[in-house]
Amino acid sequence: MKNGLFSKMIAAFTIIISLSFVVTSAILSFWFQNYYLTQRRNQIVSQSQFVRTVALQYFAGNISQERTNDTLEELSGYLSADIKADMFIMDMYGYIHATSNPQYDKLIGKQIVSKDIKDIKSGKMVENTNVYNGIFDKAVHTYEIPITYNGTFEGIIMINTSVTDIKHPLRRVYIIIWISAILAIIAACFVIYYFSQKIIIKPLGEINSVARKIAKGEVDKRVGIESDDEIGELAESFNFMADSLEKVENNRREFISNVSHEIRSPITSIKGFIGGILDGIIPQDREKYYLSLTYDEINRLTRLVNDLLDLSSMEAGHLKLNIVKLNINEMIKNTVIKFETKINEKKLKVDVCFNSDALYVLGDEDRINQVLTNLIDNAIKYVNDDGKVVITTRGKSNKAYISIYNNGPQINEEDFKHIWNRFYKSDKSRTTKMSTGLGLPIVRSILTQHGEDIHVENKKEGGVEFTFSLKLVT
Repeated sequence: MKNGLFSKMIAAFTIIISLSFVVTSAILSFWFQNYYLTQRRNQIVSQSQFVRTVALQYFAGNISQERTNDTLEELSGYLSADIKADMFIMDMYGYIHATSNPQYDKLIGKQIVSKDIKDIKSGKMVENTNVYNGIFDKAVHTYEIPITYNGTFEGIIMINTSVTDIKHPLRRVYIIIWISAILAIIAACFVIYYFSQKIIIKPLGEINSVARKIAKGEVDKRVGIESDDEIGELAESFNFMADSLEKVENNRREFISNVSHEIRSPITSIKGFIGGILDGIIPQDREKYYLSLTYDEINRLTRLVNDLLDLSSMEAGHLKLNIVKLNINEMIKNTVIKFETKINEKKLKVDVCFNSDALYVLGDEDRINQVLTNLIDNAIKYVNDDGKVVITTRGKSNKAYISIYNNGPQINEEDFKHIWNRFYKSDKSRTTKMSTGLGLPIVRSILTQHGEDIHVENKKEGGVEFTFSLKLVT
């Protein structure tokens, strides 16, 4: 888990968060640089108004060059509270007449030709970097502001700031921004690690551990995760699956136990009878009788194996139905005739009640015969001697309903929960050799394959009635 999902999650989230912080930091850095330069530009434009007044007085001959230099030096002090700025006054031809920094007095009288002179003459302020490297001894950021009087171009105010001095405060801000981003990324990684472990990795690890235990046969193990998110849903679904597996495992064990018991009983009888004949314990005049008992047990085994194969095939979905049009009334008559001997032995009264001579339904003929045989056999088996069996059919809407009633003992509440279970016998003392306990489960499986259902009820007047449906052909 840690080398797979966990590592991928940490890597994915770290990359996403890192990219987010990098992009954010880059945007902040770019924004702050623009903001800082804009503020600087606005400050310079504001101070240039005072310089313009001094320059016009100088050009008019009202103040001397020395006085102009001193005034520029004072104004430069206000402007250079955080970054040093050097001011120059140039005439319309680009000749320097005054400077705020004495170290540039040597440039007085020198001409500087600006490549943006046309823009400046039109009244625009020009901003450049490193365009006068041959004049100044260091890289400078230059602002060139036109001096106009009554709409006439009179000269230029040049304000130079060292590029290094400008970058220094920006660099400090950049460092703060990027260190904050790195710390935020590291903190985010720790938070992601903690919550990934707590919310996803540990619950999945617990589910994985329980799954391995269930795979080893510990089907009673469950996941103890309670949350309202998808992990909680997964844990709930996993526990539901585990409950189903436990039920299947219990059914499997019960099925094996029941099959073993059902097979052991006739095999033990067959072995005893044949052994008694071979050992001479059973007299010769009784051999035929015990051979007939052995034959009955073999038939019982055959029925059990056939029923198991049929039920297994149905539950596995391998049963192929041949759906055709059937006269269910005719099939019931034929089935009742097959049980004539048993009916006479128990002196039963069998009433067959039809609303019409023919009632056509859709179904597989062999399987519907099996349903009728099992249900009628069940009714005859559990009714008392001199009892009554009633079979009725009726059509309603697009369904045909077939009911098989016997006035024998009713099914108690406990048995109602289990009559559809394999090998369940409500009266084990009476049905040990009469029934395999698979008849009703087979009936229900066949009808389920047909998309139909069957239900049973204890009648108020006494007795039990089974009713199943089939699709009616109109």
